Amino acid sequence: MDLVARWTALAGADTRRLGEELLARYAEPHRRYHTLRHLESVLDLVDEFEAEADDPDVVRLAAWFHDAVYDPQRDDNEERSAVLAERMLTDTSLEAGRAAKAAALVRMTKTHEPHDRDGRVLCDADLAVLGADADAYDAYVQAVREEYAFVPEEYFAAGRAAVLEQLLALPSLFHTPAGKARFEEKARANLRAELKARKSRAG
Repeated sequence: MDLVARWTALAGADTRRLGEELLARYAEPHRRYHTLRHLESVLDLVDEFEAEADDPDVVRLAAWFHDAVYDPQRDDNEERSAVLAERMLTDTSLEAGRAAKAAALVRMTKTHEPHDRDGRVLCDADLAVLGADADAYDAYVQAVREEYAFVPEEYFAAGRAAVLEQLLALPSLFHTPAGKARFEEKARANLRAELKARKSRAG
């Protein structure tokens, strides 16, 4: 099923225009990682982990919007994406409470600190790349670097190392039983390997 069809199956055939607008956002030329491929990967994992969620369709809606606004030179992308979700979802038949929940889930992706089952599923789907095989992980790191091409290497390297250390200090990177079992060990190995390589180059 193509992405437009997945959107209309979720939000209704009369919202096709909204789905097409979202896809256009994920196809913006400045994106290298936060792309249509990332959106599809997140949606696939939400489908796979839906038994872990209380409202899988609200998680799917949040997945569609979670990176809908993405400008690497700003730090309010999640808030702007949530506001976009609130605005666009008023044009659907979705009840207001569920639209608000979807927007709240989008905001949660700024910290990836979920407070309920739906948030845990979205977080795990969004961060699953950390537990990918080595080649896919390396491609992710390179794509993120390309998105931040405007940042000088020494500053990017320092910032990235800090992020890696913060992630490794967390008691758990993943929150659902399925996510922990599938991704946790590999993700920590990937993060440690990247941090070690960065320290070696700096060294």
